[in-house]
Amino acid sequence: MTDASWDQRIGAFYEQEFDDDDPNGSIAKMRDLMSGRPDGDAEALFELAGVHDALGLEGEAIPLYRRAIEAGLEGTHAIRAFIQLASSLRNVGDSKEAVSILESMPDGGADEGARQAFLALALHDEGRHGDSLRIALTALIPTLDGYKRALNDYAAELPSTATTT
Repeated sequence: MTDASWDQRIGAFYEQEFDDDDPNGSIAKMRDLMSGRPDGDAEALFELAGVHDALGLEGEAIPLYRRAIEAGLEGTHAIRAFIQLASSLRNVGDSKEAVSILESMPDGGADEGARQAFLALALHDEGRHGDSLRIALTALIPTLDGYKRALNDYAAELPSTATTT
């Protein structure tokens, strides 16, 4: 199966077959899609993790994201896997690891806004409110027509509560 065909099938799955009212059915359908990929395929594991995540089964998604990353997931899928892993970790109460993952990531390219948004949420959960607000403002400022200089200055003045370990 070509990558384009795989991506089309995944898109069709989410448009036509994914049903959050039928978690078992949605997972079974994704596993059926995965049967056309080699065992341990990084992209297939990533998609299976995403289905669990979308169904609110973050605890089951986390090890699947980790396996996908360890299997050599690359490019945009890898960036999204790290973001989604961090979001899932935050949702199960491990915002510290979520912050660590998101802060250690390189620029997320097209997904940089998502990385910053999830980092702001995780920082907030860690009680790092100044850092959280700075990240959110820094992400927002480029979208504004005016006030950029003033908001950049204000964001820079926010207290940081980061600790080194």
